[in-house]
Amino acid sequence: MRLHGCMTRIMIIVGSVRPGRVGLSVAEWVRDRIQETLHGDGSGGGDAASLDLVDLAELNLPFLDEPHHPVKKAYTKPHTVAWSERVSAADAVVLISPEYNHSYSPALKNALDFLYTEWAHKPVAVVSYGGASAGTRGAAALAPVLASVGLVKVAANPEINFIGTKMVDGVFQGDDKLAGTVAAMTRMLVETSEALKPLR
Repeated sequence: MRLHGCMTRIMIIVGSVRPGRVGLSVAEWVRDRIQETLHGDGSGGGDAASLDLVDLAELNLPFLDEPHHPVKKAYTKPHTVAWSERVSAADAVVLISPEYNHSYSPALKNALDFLYTEWAHKPVAVVSYGGASAGTRGAAALAPVLASVGLVKVAANPEINFIGTKMVDGVFQGDDKLAGTVAAMTRMLVETSEALKPLR
């Protein structure tokens, strides 16, 4: 399926910065499935620019170090300005989120807290992963945070349980069922993004 005329820019954020993490590989797999859904056979050419994969380990934001509340957008640090511009360019967001002690990654919370209005009126989905719980407790803990900055969570949120059994030589191996959920997620993100566009 190709979403004809799709100009939705989807940002995928890798929520873990831990050494030995699997989140980046999961994010790359999800990115490829989103691309297939957006462009059918994957030959979307220049349309590939509609995806932005953000690795928080590479972004390397410090702990929130701005003196003013983010709602004011009175940023004083170059890294905040760059992050603001990158998030502002996105129409929808996908969070690749591990579960840490029934919650989510502090690096992800920090990245969200740096900004405020840039997140508003954008659809978001959470791809959670973990052990038996598939990271769902971390995703549940994220929900009020996402709502507080104006992100709108869509219904399709892929869950990956027993993540260690799905890694082969350090590369995540998703199955057709998960790919189908990611495809449904992608369609919802695009449709919701279009509906929310007048508010942005």
